[in-house]
Amino acid sequence: MKPMIALLLLLAAALGCGEPASPPAPAPEAVPAAPVAPAGPDRAALRARALQILGSLPDEAVSEKNPVTEEKITLGRMLYYDPRFSKAQQISCNSCHGLSTSGVDGDPTSAGHRGQRGARNSPSVYNAAFHVAQFWDGRAADVEAQAKGPVLNPIEMGMPGEAQVLAVIRSIPGYPPLFQAAFPGQKDPITYDNFARAIGAFERRLVTSDRFDAFLEGNDAALSDSEVAGLEAFLDTGCTACHMGPTVGGKLFQTLGLVEPYPTNDVGRFEVTKNEADRQVFKVPSLRNVEQTGPWFHDGSVTTLDDAIRKMARHQLGKQLDDAQVASIRAFLASLTGSADAAYIAKPELPPSGPKTPPPDPS
Repeated sequence: MKPMIALLLLLAAALGCGEPASPPAPAPEAVPAAPVAPAGPDRAALRARALQILGSLPDEAVSEKNPVTEEKITLGRMLYYDPRFSKAQQISCNSCHGLSTSGVDGDPTSAGHRGQRGARNSPSVYNAAFHVAQFWDGRAADVEAQAKGPVLNPIEMGMPGEAQVLAVIRSIPGYPPLFQAAFPGQKDPITYDNFARAIGAFERRLVTSDRFDAFLEGNDAALSDSEVAGLEAFLDTGCTACHMGPTVGGKLFQTLGLVEPYPTNDVGRFEVTKNEADRQVFKVPSLRNVEQTGPWFHDGSVTTLDDAIRKMARHQLGKQLDDAQVASIRAFLASLTGSADAAYIAKPELPPSGPKTPPPDPS
């Protein structure tokens, strides 16, 4: 029987009978995967780099010579929008520097008195008070000096002289009390200097806020991945050699065609200084709101932002950018599109003309 018993035991084992099998060994505990580093530039490092080169935009362009007061702002806002300080009473500061259109008029050059046009593009008034000087050639030291120019320019607003401007102010009953409030203690506050100071005070708070500012303040989500990559490309390409500071430009003068000559007949700052070293030198424009302020360059001849990026890289840096590099930098520039406080820039109700207010002179 012993051989038979052994055979039965073998069959039982083969059929799974008999003592239960040992439980399977537990699977080894899963090891957590190593964290994957986020794609693209290190945002914190890039922020620190951008803050060092560009910096944050203040809320006001402070002037010791012309401290900003609410009374000056109230008056300056009215003067900025009032077309009665042009000869034909059709053009105001806002005509060429529209506050609802990113501070520009969107034309290569602006239409002035009798439809005349100058040779240069009207740059944005937003954030302009932070610039090293005003106008493309820097002939005005600040926004107060700039405010005097277009009013008396025969091609722009066409007023014959300061006396005529002051006569218009005095003829409008609502203005003298506003000048007195804005410049208290002055025996006769209605002066052309004060006219410009009031407009300048208003412009010193024409500051825009954008997503790039939010990024600089620590909000990583303010910029998309492509915009962050574009910021890195902007810095690495060398654009900040000229476009530095909180306004991303506007802080220095530079030769147009620094590396490769740029075709233009405009002599730039030479017209002001008569210094040969200033021939074809212009104030570097700010890139704040640049996506909305075309056409671009001093003559408004560049009609696409991509073309502007390519030309600047080539003529100023000696670099040929491919389509991907241009698109990347353009993505960053889009983050510089900002807005101003709507209540601050709203057109005010202008004081009505008086019986002695001169009529329009279209001649």
